[in-house]
Amino acid sequence: MTNKYNFGTGRRKTSIAQVRITQGDGELVINGKKTNKENYQDSLYPLKLLNLELKYNISVIVKGGGKSSQSEAIRLGIARALAKENSDYETQLKKDKLLTRDPREKERKKPGLKRARRAPQWAKR
Repeated sequence: MTNKYNFGTGRRKTSIAQVRITQGDGELVINGKKTNKENYQDSLYPLKLLNLELKYNISVIVKGGGKSSQSEAIRLGIARALAKENSDYETQLKKDKLLTRDPREKERKKPGLKRARRAPQWAKR
């Protein structure tokens, strides 16, 4: 086994995932802990799409946000790392729109409103 690795960063809302993939047997480590792959099936979709589930070891450091946005950040990071690994992978991942960052963020609160768009209750009299 070589020490060569590829790195990919994924972001979603306030989550940031730093992903490192190496040749291996399909081990998944998130924030320093070996994890069960069944809990991260949506995050590992790029590997499943390319039939590479047992070919790479994945090490992830993820911070911020909630479970769903962390999962999507990991997915983007894995896809970007695989795209660096092989240009054939990149074309397949682009075709399935896995290399595109979701730009939606929380809208800021405006002055005079309770939340971003929620206005105070209005009374006619």
